[in-house]
Amino acid sequence: MRSWNNTHWKILTRLKREKFDIQRNLRRSLIVKRESRHAVRRRSAITILSLYVLFLFPQREARAQLPGAWQQRAPMPSARTEVAAVQLDGKVYVMGGYEKGGDLVEEYDPKKDSWRRCGALPKVLHHIGAAAINGKIYVMGGYISGIGSVGTVYEYDSAADRWSVKTAMPTARGALAVGVIAGKIFAIGGVGANGKNTNVNEEYDPAQDRWTKRAPMPTPRDHHAIGVVNGKLYAIGGRINGRHDRNVANNEEYDPTANRWRALAPLPTVRSGISAAALDGKIFVFGGESTQGTHKQVESYDPAKNRWQRWAPMPTARHGLGVVVLGQSIYVIAGGPKPGATFSSVNEMFTP
Repeated sequence: MRSWNNTHWKILTRLKREKFDIQRNLRRSLIVKRESRHAVRRRSAITILSLYVLFLFPQREARAQLPGAWQQRAPMPSARTEVAAVQLDGKVYVMGGYEKGGDLVEEYDPKKDSWRRCGALPKVLHHIGAAAINGKIYVMGGYISGIGSVGTVYEYDSAADRWSVKTAMPTARGALAVGVIAGKIFAIGGVGANGKNTNVNEEYDPAQDRWTKRAPMPTPRDHHAIGVVNGKLYAIGGRINGRHDRNVANNEEYDPTANRWRALAPLPTVRSGISAAALDGKIFVFGGESTQGTHKQVESYDPAKNRWQRWAPMPTARHGLGVVVLGQSIYVIAGGPKPGATFSSVNEMFTP
C-alpha cells in the first residue's frame, strides 16, 4: 500500500474544511429562510388583524377623531319631548312639551347640578317658541292639543315666579323657531292654524308689547332651528307641513337691518325636530329625526366661512330637545329618543 505523504494530508484536511463550510452555510440558509417565513407570517397576521379592526369598527374609529366632549348631568325630573329651553341668570328653564308635563316649568342649576319646579305655564303647550330677554322669559305659539296652533304669548318673571299674558302673535302657529337680536324677538315659520307651513317672520318688541311684520322666510317650514351670530339670524333645517319624510336642509340668513334673506351652505345631515345654539361665533345643531330614525349628529355652522363642521355625536339620540349655552358648554336636555311621541329626561353637557 502506498504511504500517505504531507500532500495527501493537506488535501484531506482541505476537503474536510470545505465540507464543514458547506454544511454551516446550508444551516445558516435554512435558519434565514425559516426566520423569513416566520417574519412574513407575523406581518401578514398583523395586517389581517388591522384590516379586521378597521372594517369591524369604522364608525368607532371615526367617532374617536371628532372633536368635542360629552358629560352626563342630573336628569330632568320629568320625561318630556317637544320642549323649549332658555338660559336666564345662569340657570336653565325647560318649558312645556308632550307627556304629562305639558304645562311644566323646571329650572336647572348647573352649579348644584340639581333641578326644581317653577310656576306652571298658564296652558298645556308643546312645540312652543321661547326666548329670554331683559330678565324675563317669553313663551309664544305652540300646539294646545294635538296640533291645534295658537298665537298666545306669555311672560315669566322668575323673581315673582309668575306668568302674565302679553299681546298675541298676529299669526297663530306651532313648531316655530325664535331668535333674539338687539332686544327684539323674531318668531319665524311653523305650522299655521290650517295645518300647513307658513313662512311668516314677525318681530316682537317686549318693551312696547308690540308685533311687526318683517320679510318672510324664503322656505316655509316647521321643526327647524334658529341661531344668531353677529346680529344676523340663521334658519336651519326643518320639514314641510309637519312631515319628517319631507325634511329640508335649507340654511337661510336673515339680516334685520336690511330686512333681507339669502341662502347659504345647507345643513349636511338633512333632519328636522332639531335644536341649535350659538357659541364662539358658530351655530351648533343637535339631534333631530328623519325616516332613518332619531339622529345623534352634532354639526356646527361658521357664518364667517360659510362652512359646516362635524363634532362628537350626542350620547343619546333625540328630537324635540332643548338646547342652552352656559359659559363654554351647551346643555342638551329632554327630547324623544325615537321618532314620534317618545320621551326622555336626559341632560347631557357638550363642550366643543
